[in-house]
Amino acid sequence: MRSDIVYLIKTPKTLLNKGTGFLSGYSHTLNPYTGCSFGCSYCYVRRMPVSTFRNSEWGTWVDMKRGAAEVFYKELHRAKSKGPVTIFMSSSTDPYQPIEYKERITRSLLEVMTNEPPDFLFVQTRSPLVRRDIDLLLRLGDRVRVSMTIETDLDDIRKYFTPNAPPIHARLNTLQVLVEAGVPTQATIAPMLPSSERFAERLHSIVNRICVDDYFMGDGSGGKRTRSLGIEALYTKLGLEEWYHPDAYKIVLERLKQVFSEDQLFVSQRGFEP
Repeated sequence: MRSDIVYLIKTPKTLLNKGTGFLSGYSHTLNPYTGCSFGCSYCYVRRMPVSTFRNSEWGTWVDMKRGAAEVFYKELHRAKSKGPVTIFMSSSTDPYQPIEYKERITRSLLEVMTNEPPDFLFVQTRSPLVRRDIDLLLRLGDRVRVSMTIETDLDDIRKYFTPNAPPIHARLNTLQVLVEAGVPTQATIAPMLPSSERFAERLHSIVNRICVDDYFMGDGSGGKRTRSLGIEALYTKLGLEEWYHPDAYKIVLERLKQVFSEDQLFVSQRGFEP
C-alpha cells in the first residue's frame, strides 16, 4: 500500500446512485470508496466533479466509507421493493484498490448482497484482490460478472500509463483463477492501450468473453475528457500516435476476431450492460 496517499474516514448517508449516461442500463452504481490510489493517467474521473472539486491530485487521496454495509443494506432492501435492481460496482473508483485489503468495505457490501441478492451485479476492477472474495461471488451465481481490466499485454506500456496499477500477469492469473472457480468473468480491454499480436491468443486461453473500449467511446464525452488530460502527448512521446485514434480499436478487434467468435466480443457500452 502506498505511503503517499491521504486516507480519510467518511460516514456515508447513501451508497446507491442512479445509473445514468454510459451506465444508464443499470438501475444503480455503487462506489465503496471515493478516490482511487491507482491514479491511472487516463482515468476519466479526473475530469468529473468528484475530482475537480477536490484540491488534491487524483490518485493521492481516498475516502473510506466506514459503516457502508449498514447503509447499503437499507438502501438495497428499499430499492428491491420498487423493482429490479442492477448494480455497477464501481463507476468512479476501483472496489479492490490496495486499502481494501485492510478495510474490507467491498467485501462487506458483497456480504449484504449474498443475503439480499440484486438482480445483477457487475464488478469492474483491475486488482488481483478480487480473488479473495470468490466465496461470496460464487454465492451470487449467474447474478454476477467480474470484469477484469486488462488494457494491454505489454507491461512496459502498462507501467508508462498506469505505474501504480497491478502488473498485467497478475491480472491474467487472477482471471484464470476466477474462471476455474466458476465465477462469470470477462476481460475488458478498456481503455485500449497499444498491445502485441499475441494478446488475443493469451486472452483466448483464459476467457470466452471480451469487451473492447477506448477513450473516444468510453470516457462519456466522445474523448474530450481524455484530450484535456494530455494523453495524446504520451502516445506521441512513445511514437505510437496511430494507437490514439477513433479507429485504433479496430486493430485489436480484428486480432480478437481471429480467435473469438462474434458472440464472445463486445464493443464499448454493450460489453458493460447487465
